[in-house]
Amino acid sequence: MFPSSFNQPKFCPTPAWNPFGITFTNETILGQYPFALFINTNNTIYTVNQEKKQILMWNNNSINPNKIVNVNFEESLSIFVTNNGDIYYDSGDSNGRVDKLISNTNSSVNVMNVDSECSGLFIDINDTLYCSMIFDHKIVKRWLNDSEMITTTVAGTGFSGYASNELSYPRGIFVDLNFDLYVADCDNNRIQLFKSGELNGITIVGRGSSNDIISLFCPSGIVLDADKNLFSVDQWNHRIIRSGSNHIQCIIGCSGQGSQSNQLSLPITLSFDIYGNIFILDHSNQRI
Repeated sequence: MFPSSFNQPKFCPTPAWNPFGITFTNETILGQYPFALFINTNNTIYTVNQEKKQILMWNNNSINPNKIVNVNFEESLSIFVTNNGDIYYDSGDSNGRVDKLISNTNSSVNVMNVDSECSGLFIDINDTLYCSMIFDHKIVKRWLNDSEMITTTVAGTGFSGYASNELSYPRGIFVDLNFDLYVADCDNNRIQLFKSGELNGITIVGRGSSNDIISLFCPSGIVLDADKNLFSVDQWNHRIIRSGSNHIQCIIGCSGQGSQSNQLSLPITLSFDIYGNIFILDHSNQRI
């Protein structure tokens, strides 16, 4: 098994974040309408410039990217980086493809073939790659050490629906140490939990959940902290929601859509740095 390559901070029982954000980077560097963001345990920040077809990397608290790699994709919706520095990215190919940029090279290899763009990518501690097939309404996985390029469906039926075994335009995904799968089920306005090996999901936040005090409107990104508190990007409500077994609250973007430092506009995903700061891909404001 492999240790996690991303940050899952442990917080006090009632953490708080400054509601006013600092712009880390903007359209000048990111290009228009960015999608992907990842921060690893070395605090290296990764994102994608769609227009220039580049993967951008910042480390050592740099203001500008320390490294820029040109890659071949149509549109990359998601990115995941492993501990050895390999970068997995959705190629947005019309045939559906996930490629791996090999660490410290400019060479990419194909690692998964799917029939849809991957709106979320994740690699678990067993080296299994998951793809959230947004237009096929399902999540598939592939063990990366398998010599054959075989994928298995782990959630969803391939048809849009609201039943416990169905998804509708799934977006961000997260797999915990128990191999339980969390899915931002965008069009159903809910977060689904699929226990390892189960094809029927449990609604833990949003429409149909017991925790429906706060409604979601197309959740697009999800991250768990060390205590399994869930941080959801509530995209069309332009905010970040934190929830646990007995609490749910808005923590960022709670005053509505906008471009001020305390506002978001169609955020897509978030990532923690090693200090527990939250970085948000603020899509329509074209900034992180």
